[in-house]
Amino acid sequence: MDNATYSYSTDCTPLTSCKSARKPAGSTVVNMGAAGKKPPNDYLVWSLCNTLYVNFCCLGFMALIYSIKARDQKTLGDLRAAQECSDKAKWYNILASGWNLLVPLLMLGLLVLLIVHLGSSQGAFDFFGEDGFQNFMKLFGR
Repeated sequence: MDNATYSYSTDCTPLTSCKSARKPAGSTVVNMGAAGKKPPNDYLVWSLCNTLYVNFCCLGFMALIYSIKARDQKTLGDLRAAQECSDKAKWYNILASGWNLLVPLLMLGLLVLLIVHLGSSQGAFDFFGEDGFQNFMKLFGR
């Protein structure tokens, strides 16, 4: 095949950088819709963590359901429905995370109060004394 078949001038070949013989290509416009708007977050990893840890009243599970719905709607291109599901998933995650932090803090507070109370009590409740356990068992024995 010679260069004339491709309608190049004789001094320009496809592997050279001769741009004078070629016409500039026309522009192509692609409509991207809302190009500046980023898609909503689906909070899937946060929902998985809340589902696997404590999960009081199934709040983490509800967050996981709405996270999956948000991801599905985002994939389908319905950004309005995806945003609604994303907002619900976020609030369920906030509630589940609040509960997941509250329970250990309450348990820690109760443990500290128990230790302080038992350490400052006199007599039968003195667990830290030499015979504290025997005194405690006398309360429940006959």
